[in-house]
Amino acid sequence: MGQKPRIRPHTGAPGLFLLMALALVHCVGLTGVGLTQVQRAPERTTRGPQAVKYATADLPAPVQEMREAILSAVSTGRIEDLRHAYELNELKPDLAAEPVADPVAYWQRISGDGRGFEVLAALGQILEAGYVVLPTGRDLENNRIYVWPYFAEVPLAGLTPAQDVELMRLLGAATALNLRATGRYSWWRIAIGADGVWHSFRKMP
Repeated sequence: MGQKPRIRPHTGAPGLFLLMALALVHCVGLTGVGLTQVQRAPERTTRGPQAVKYATADLPAPVQEMREAILSAVSTGRIEDLRHAYELNELKPDLAAEPVADPVAYWQRISGDGRGFEVLAALGQILEAGYVVLPTGRDLENNRIYVWPYFAEVPLAGLTPAQDVELMRLLGAATALNLRATGRYSWWRIAIGADGVWHSFRKMP
């Protein structure tokens, strides 16, 4: 007697088409997830600052120029010289809760010595400290704000021992310990945009 013919699995065109369709749906699904993640990446980066930085060579050229303009005034010891940096941009820095008509007169008034020396000293100290970069929008080319000192943007409760020493060098032991107790930085903070615009210079409340 002849052997019975073996029954082979059906591998015709409909079955093959179904397998290909399922694979395509799976790949499209994964690709869709990837695209969604790429599109939302800028939103995630706005939630907090990047790592603390110290190298001023990493600053964009406009930021370096504004920083140097401010430090140049600090080096002269004349608060009037700070007016030049203040006037460099059409958008003037935010200095106080209320509008400031004359920045030099304002700095002299709030300075403990009455001549602006304290303000210049604070600027010199914080601009030599570490800084953080804050992303502020979807425009990846010009969405960065550079903030000194980084203590203004990080939780003080999470400082390392080395950072505690930095804070004490910046503010003195008594003030640093008081701020650590409150968990909040409340001293001078300066912000400069990636395009070189000096955005603000205020004492944190």
